[in-house]
Amino acid sequence: MNDGGERMERIDKLLSATGRWSRKEVKELVRQGRVLADGRTVQKPEEKADLAAVCLTVDGAEVDCAPFVYVMLYKPAGLLSATEDKNQPTVLDLLPPELKKRGLFPVGRLDKDTTGLLLLTDDGALAHELLSPKKHVDKVYRAEVEGRVDGRDVAALAAGLVLGDGTVCLPAGLEPLGDGSACLVTLREGKYHQVKRMLAARGKPVRALHRLRMGPLTLDGGLKPGQWRFLTPRERAELRG
Repeated sequence: MNDGGERMERIDKLLSATGRWSRKEVKELVRQGRVLADGRTVQKPEEKADLAAVCLTVDGAEVDCAPFVYVMLYKPAGLLSATEDKNQPTVLDLLPPELKKRGLFPVGRLDKDTTGLLLLTDDGALAHELLSPKKHVDKVYRAEVEGRVDGRDVAALAAGLVLGDGTVCLPAGLEPLGDGSACLVTLREGKYHQVKRMLAARGKPVRALHRLRMGPLTLDGGLKPGQWRFLTPRERAELRG
């Protein structure tokens, strides 16, 4: 940072930090004249620009060089919601190396066999906001169960369950689907295996669990298991409230 308060960074660093290209790929883009800074063709990858003010484009499309990265991932079954593990693959293994270097982490955890929406970011403050029970950020799951949920289960979850080990659960939403062998569960907290434990306590063990929504963020219907995309500017704004 210079005396004027500008945040000067190398252009190749700015572009590679987005996770879209490696440093080597950025150098090739610059060599081919495909990178512009404020409408001017970048001549060298080591040129510097003010992060807060520059408009960088690649092939005419503006590149978001925001300080934090936000990724929507469709978590498949079989992966851990962790940054690393010595023995098992994690959701971070689905990302390209350039993006993994950003230090992204899952916002909350999904069980190994649970699928669906998972937010990955390096924005610790936002993650804290989304996970705090005091913020009342709803998380919606679709569960398939053994047996059928009914009105008594709906009332029990709405009142707040106390599990067998004494764990006290906040009131939760339960909406039976079809014949009741599937349901939507809405939580405002994220205790360990909470959906499974609550439904098991009602005698309806979970056979499959899938997260559909987290706060204003809904799983993109165009994503397939294992696929991901960056959040749109609108989605990022909505998450920040």
